[in-house]
Amino acid sequence: MKKNQSRFITLSGCRTAKILPAILAMALTMLTSQVQAGAASIAEAITSGEAYADLRLRYETVEQDNALEDATALTLRTRLGYSTGSYQGFSALVEFEDSRIVAGQDDFSVPPTGFNPGKYSVIADPETTELDQAYLQYKNDFMKAKFGPQVITLDNQRFVGHVGWRQDRVTYDAVSVQFTPIDKLKVTAAHIFERNRLLAEVGDQKSKDNLINIAYPTKLGKVAGYAYLLEDDFGQNAVRDTYGVRFSGATKLADTKVLYTIEYADQSLENDAGLDISTDYLFVEAGAVIAGVTAKLAYEKLGSDDGQSGFFTPLATVHKFNGWSDQFVLGTPAQGLVDIYASASTKLGPGKLTVVYHDFSADEDSPTVDDFGSEINIAYGMKFGKHYNAGIKYADYSAGDAATNKVDTEKVWFWVGLSI
Repeated sequence: MKKNQSRFITLSGCRTAKILPAILAMALTMLTSQVQAGAASIAEAITSGEAYADLRLRYETVEQDNALEDATALTLRTRLGYSTGSYQGFSALVEFEDSRIVAGQDDFSVPPTGFNPGKYSVIADPETTELDQAYLQYKNDFMKAKFGPQVITLDNQRFVGHVGWRQDRVTYDAVSVQFTPIDKLKVTAAHIFERNRLLAEVGDQKSKDNLINIAYPTKLGKVAGYAYLLEDDFGQNAVRDTYGVRFSGATKLADTKVLYTIEYADQSLENDAGLDISTDYLFVEAGAVIAGVTAKLAYEKLGSDDGQSGFFTPLATVHKFNGWSDQFVLGTPAQGLVDIYASASTKLGPGKLTVVYHDFSADEDSPTVDDFGSEINIAYGMKFGKHYNAGIKYADYSAGDAATNKVDTEKVWFWVGLSI
């Protein structure tokens, strides 16, 4: 038996059988220790719940220096949900999500769904109507458990998030628990059966993912350690294990607030085709708040294994990182990625202005691949009234080496939202 095949059997046999059940067993022990008082009956719990709605109308344009026609899209995302009251700690939530093209503004492509493939630049907001969340929850003073389709976010969403920027949000068919075995120590564990990805049902992926995140706040900042053990149940059945630690906080120096974050992770990847990759991740950020302006300088490295494959975060809210034009949203280049960026943000009028500059390069360059280009990001967002929000966002990417198959790209967004 080949080395990687043996490890595959070991991982698939022991990770789910030993790691997550041990966490769940602790949670269940705590669950039975105290039952939370709630509504007098199940019927009362159901009828005493709350309905909610969240709508976002967005206009997006994309211009690229290639043969594709410029893209424009006007879409409306509607999210409707109902959360029940609580009965002896139990409650439920159901939520539907719909995305529609408005006023015939559909000059864009979504190739995976077969919508205008190869004609326009891509805007990844297909029309879709789907059950977004539908979970049963138990909650008491010590823990919270959910079963069913749900949103899962961890830390800053660099590894696990919901990609809420797109109109079709990511959720997970999962069982998850959060509990505090000792004061302030927060443990989050989840087992994911299916990743309900972007692009409606076309993007959904069967999986056997185990997530564990342990966080503890200190006077200087929050320390978090994590193990994200992802196992695809499609294609070449890849196993991607990521172990890491993160520290993030802030402190006062005279009249200046100083911000700092450092994070490191190690990742291994194997699949049925014999791929055996080892990469690492490093993030260092320093910042300060001076006269109402928050300025940050950061270094992020998604490493490469000798140019074979780059460090990848398939469950992340990737749009938040490495530039808003989403040049690297489909995966880290084989040469890895180094993103050095500077940002500044401040309150301006009723909203917040943010400006970011990125410089991209390869972690392991070659004679033909070194410079991945640069990008400027500008955004202004605000909330007004009790239920409304609006904003404008701009991304301008300048391509680097021709061998990277990247092209100059400009994107603009305008949106208005309503939450009730």
